[in-house]
Amino acid sequence: MSIPDKVRSVERLFFKLEQETAQFASSSGLGCASGCGKCCSYPNVEASPIEFLPWAFQLFLRGEAEKTLHQLAKTKGSTCFIYKPLSVIDQGRCGDYQYRGLICRLFGFAAHTDKYGNLRLATCKIIKEGQADKYNSVTEAIQKGLYVPVFTEYYMQLNQIDFTLGNLILPINEALKMALEAVLQYYAYRPSLHLGEKCG
Repeated sequence: MSIPDKVRSVERLFFKLEQETAQFASSSGLGCASGCGKCCSYPNVEASPIEFLPWAFQLFLRGEAEKTLHQLAKTKGSTCFIYKPLSVIDQGRCGDYQYRGLICRLFGFAAHTDKYGNLRLATCKIIKEGQADKYNSVTEAIQKGLYVPVFTEYYMQLNQIDFTLGNLILPINEALKMALEAVLQYYAYRPSLHLGEKCG
């Protein structure tokens, strides 16, 4: 499968997830505080390279992939490279919100399966404590069958798009780097796309 085909597949999966998380947010009443970004500033976030393939591809189309890869190589911290803590952007303060990864889309609006097979909502302390009544009622509703997206199901679907890039779980900046390298390597011996060309 070509890089553009993989990007389209990841974007289709993300579109489906957007619908599911919007439905869950509506039915649960839970939501992030506007402009919070606390989870984005956590230094040990891990992700798979494939979830940032659309981000890397767009940077390539804009002619910014190599420059960004060099910047990533110089980055010393472990906080997500895309996260812009001083930004005025209101959506989690992400520097490229449209192309955020799967982990960013799932956290707060999806569940893990615990060792007993029960679904546990994966969310932050701010939501658990600040929206405690809603959180407790949603936790109970999930046990009674309220639909919630599940982490493992979505990561399994990413694996089906590209097993190598989907099966690796790395520190987020390493995942970003590998996504950029995959795109640049793919086009190293192929005719370059016209800048501004869209995938799909």
